[in-house]
Amino acid sequence: MVSPGVVRQVIGIIGNVVSFGLFLSPCPTFYRIIKKKSVEEFKADPYLATVLNCIFWILYGLPFVTSDNLLVVTINGIGLVIELVYLCIYFAFAEQKGRKKMVLWLIVEIIFVAVLTTVLLLVCHERKTRKLAFGIICDVFNIIMYASPLTIMKKVITTKSVEYMPFYLSLTNFLNGCIWSSYALIKLDIFILVSNGLGALSGAVQLILYAIYFKSTPKSDAAADLPTKAAAVQLSYTDGATDRV
Repeated sequence: MVSPGVVRQVIGIIGNVVSFGLFLSPCPTFYRIIKKKSVEEFKADPYLATVLNCIFWILYGLPFVTSDNLLVVTINGIGLVIELVYLCIYFAFAEQKGRKKMVLWLIVEIIFVAVLTTVLLLVCHERKTRKLAFGIICDVFNIIMYASPLTIMKKVITTKSVEYMPFYLSLTNFLNGCIWSSYALIKLDIFILVSNGLGALSGAVQLILYAIYFKSTPKSDAAADLPTKAAAVQLSYTDGATDRV
């Protein structure tokens, strides 16, 4: 009989693969930036938010906070590297104002993480307390980032069009949330469960909206670039292992 630990490990590996695909979803956006040698109206905010999110989930998965969460560390570590590559590309093609803003926010994030982590480690001496503190922080940042797809969903309802909401990204977000929720349930981890349960719910709502408004979506060549923009916005919540753990 297969042990729950093995099942959890397999589900975690599948979750890593799906999350990796989510981290790569903005590639068309950055291909366009490189090709046009301009960031146009794209913002660095989603990628800066995801960097912060990945860092906190890496800390959450480390042995001094929680045990047996290596897969959480690996996928968010990979995600962190990918996000930093995106930011380097953005920096290379952004205007001076955009560059300064991006660098400033990165510095603020580094200081924020360093100070907060130091305080928590000094105050929380037991692993149980550290898990509670870091888990709450991770979930708070994920919940805040769920505001991003809400704006897209509102646009879908008001325009009766899903051209701003790519189907495959919504589907992947839903599957990702379900997989990591299952991972959290096998060896109950309430913080991973809350984060990814909300991610699965958000993805499900998007798929329902897609089914409702797909037929009323206008078909035109002008819509070809819209998935790229929508993917850039939606990435900001494809967290916790980003919904994800």
